[in-house]
Amino acid sequence: MAKRFSSAALAAHAVWWLALGVLVGAGATAAARQNDRGDRARTEALARRAGDRLVALQRDADRLAVEERTLLNDLRKLEVERQIRAEELKRAEAEVAGIQTDIDATGAKMNALQATEAAARPELRARLVEMYKLGSARYAHLLLATPDLRRIGQASRTVAALAKLDRDRIASHQHTLEELRATRAALEVRKRQAGTARVAAEKAQAASVRATQAKNDLIHEIDTRRDLNAQVSAELQAAQQKLQLALRETSTPGAEPVPGLPLRPFKGDLGWPVVGQLRRRFGGGTSGSAAASSNGIELSADDGAPVVAVHDGLVAFAGSFSGFGNLVILDHGSQAFSLYGDLLDVGVGKGVRVDRGQPVGSAGPLPSGGTGLYFELRVDGRPVDPLQWLRRK
Repeated sequence: MAKRFSSAALAAHAVWWLALGVLVGAGATAAARQNDRGDRARTEALARRAGDRLVALQRDADRLAVEERTLLNDLRKLEVERQIRAEELKRAEAEVAGIQTDIDATGAKMNALQATEAAARPELRARLVEMYKLGSARYAHLLLATPDLRRIGQASRTVAALAKLDRDRIASHQHTLEELRATRAALEVRKRQAGTARVAAEKAQAASVRATQAKNDLIHEIDTRRDLNAQVSAELQAAQQKLQLALRETSTPGAEPVPGLPLRPFKGDLGWPVVGQLRRRFGGGTSGSAAASSNGIELSADDGAPVVAVHDGLVAFAGSFSGFGNLVILDHGSQAFSLYGDLLDVGVGKGVRVDRGQPVGSAGPLPSGGTGLYFELRVDGRPVDPLQWLRRK
């Protein structure tokens, strides 16, 4: 009887374990299906995000193309204006040179006249002295000194001619000097005016050259941005193809993990890691505190405010780090990393994959006072200004 009971008990026990195994297997299968559905949903979300970003990049490329065409038209206009300004400067310089030639010629005439005056000065001085000695009766004395009264008419005419000659010589000399002085003064005024015009022409030409150079620089910048746009678009398209392949292989046993999206194509479109205000800019840190160094930015936030990942990545470090307090480092692939420092607490573990917008910790006390977050981005292993990568508020 005991033996039969034992056999029945064993049979019941076996049935119980079999049922348990079925339940466990069913649970494992359900969990696997749930994981598959989660991976598929995540892959679809990443694929949609990649598609949306590709559309945005294409819009940016179209806008850059329009800007480049507009800039090229502006550049052609500026080139014509630059040539006009150059011709105006040439004319102004030629006018100044011509006026200077006239001034030099007038100066030479004045010098020659002054030399003639200097040569004739002894005779003129003697005549003036003689005239002064004789007084107003000088010419009358000359008439009375004529021995032949029959020639007094001729003497009178001679005296009158001498008097007129003296007056004309003095008047002509004074008139010529005054005329040359007036001409030279007028030329000096013209020279100053032409000099002012030349300075204005030089400034206008320099402004035109600067404007032309600025347009050239903008076109070069657009070319660089278009090249980068094409590069990141190709990188994003490759990632999207991997996502599509992952979608087809979601239910395949042993499928590779869901690939992530590269960081570089999302420059200027990353979400902010915490809700708060910019407290310290990139490169504007002070010495003595690693968390306030120039490698990142400091954001003020409420104590305990959630800190989220700005992009999908793998937790490369999670824990306390000297100079950064509680620190989380996310690896976004291709030597791109985001760092979240001075956290109140850490909400992820090393090796865990996190999605964009997923909390990684909470804002904590800052070394410089107050509460917030130290945030840093590294691309190609080098620190970059996060404000150039985060979406504008």
